[in-house]
Amino acid sequence: MRLSRRLFLIGGGAAAAATILAERTFARPRAATNTLSIEISARPIDHLSVTDRGRSRFGDLSFRGGLDLRSPESRFGGFSGLWRSPDGQRLVSVADNAQWLTARVQTSDGRLSGLADARLAPLLSWNGRPLGETRYYDTESLTIANGVAYVGVERKHAVMRFDWGADGVAAKARPLNLPDSVRRDIENLPNNQGLEAIGIAPLRSPLAGALVAIAERAEAGDRPTRGFILTGPRVGAFSVRRSDGYDISDLAFLPSGEIFLLERSFSLFQGFRVRLRRIAADAVKPDAEVDGTVIFESDPSHQIDNMEGLAVHQEAEDTVLTLISDNNFSPLQRTLLLEFSLMPGKSA
Repeated sequence: MRLSRRLFLIGGGAAAAATILAERTFARPRAATNTLSIEISARPIDHLSVTDRGRSRFGDLSFRGGLDLRSPESRFGGFSGLWRSPDGQRLVSVADNAQWLTARVQTSDGRLSGLADARLAPLLSWNGRPLGETRYYDTESLTIANGVAYVGVERKHAVMRFDWGADGVAAKARPLNLPDSVRRDIENLPNNQGLEAIGIAPLRSPLAGALVAIAERAEAGDRPTRGFILTGPRVGAFSVRRSDGYDISDLAFLPSGEIFLLERSFSLFQGFRVRLRRIAADAVKPDAEVDGTVIFESDPSHQIDNMEGLAVHQEAEDTVLTLISDNNFSPLQRTLLLEFSLMPGKSA
């Protein structure tokens, strides 16, 4: 039996019998059929490093705090994409079982303290049927801008558009028509390594208003990963240099047009690792191969998990980065919400 990434994360490397048992025990649950209010408990994470509790600076970032999120609702988890409102007070996440999470962010003394008014709801297809009941069930990436939400779908290599500002979680998906110039490239992405990161370029970007998506990884090794400019006058494909076994899991634009690229890695010997790279605003263009400066890389002492979602918002002079983890609906993993700010002099 071939090990998938999901099975590996929930206990891969064991005997085939154990793998089959894990798959049955930790199967991805179906999304709720209607909007469902849920309770979420939040254990504060006051320090990122368990061996240096007083440390706050990590690379170009300052750790602001975090939460270990739990819920008695079995559908809670699997969060792969993240968005926070411009004021940071609202949170939207998409889970990889075609499910929305919406919540109000609570803070205390400038630190995350909890999530209130939390709701789960199914992503709806064009005919009102839950998207999880269609072939577009594997939702992995999210961006919201100008009242429109875009969700990247793996396996079918599609992007869905939702009129979020008008309808919120009741919005129905409309498949985005992919440009002919990149369609074949996108359709040839590996089955479970598709459009893992998605974002809308801000006005100050050379790509202003364009939808940009990046695949999780190439088929093998550290070959460059494919990225795509899907809308706007500069439609085309580009490549993102890979290194050290990291896969791309999300992206977020800064107001300057620069891109933060969230990457993560897993191995039986090293566990989870996470890295952030910063890519210049003018680097992304058709046929380019882009790289970026590493601004943060985790080590084994850090309280992380399978970090898959990234959001950026501004608080006064602070550029705030928020990361969420995908627990793969496994009791062996955690749903973490971690918040950082760029150190002074590093902001856009």
